[in-house]
Amino acid sequence: MNWLQRWVPHPLFAGFLLLLWLLMNEFSFAHLLLGAVLAVVISRVTQPFWPEHSKVKHPGKLLRYLGRLLMDILKSNLIVARRIVFYSRQLEPGFFTYPLTLTDDFAVTILASTISLTPGTVSAHYDREGRCLLIHCLHLEDEVALIKDIREHYEKPLQEIFDD
Repeated sequence: MNWLQRWVPHPLFAGFLLLLWLLMNEFSFAHLLLGAVLAVVISRVTQPFWPEHSKVKHPGKLLRYLGRLLMDILKSNLIVARRIVFYSRQLEPGFFTYPLTLTDDFAVTILASTISLTPGTVSAHYDREGRCLLIHCLHLEDEVALIKDIREHYEKPLQEIFDD
């Protein structure tokens, strides 16, 4: 274990926390220092709660996944806003069960987070034994098409990224 891992057991997490801190506050040396200290402390304090490490096998595919996710979030924001403003009486909200093919817990967590980050859908429950997610959708027109869309756009790329 090198010195960085001893001091900062989860450097990406700490870096993300520092970046988030700087984005939420004005940029000054004091905020940079306080954010760095908080990031290191939070990273060390939460270390026992982290699951086994999942290795990203294909970083390039991860970047493509993040780009795709960003575009889908932007597109979904527009679709949800339009549906709420113009067609709110015609919405058909509903729950559906999404059968998982992922076996890596971290990849499942990323998939559930991705679904919740995308406007109009929320991951409501993860059934570990049944290997499925319960998902709520603001407007559920075609469950089969939505399952296919999630599998093609999110789950398959996650399998490739983590070589599941």
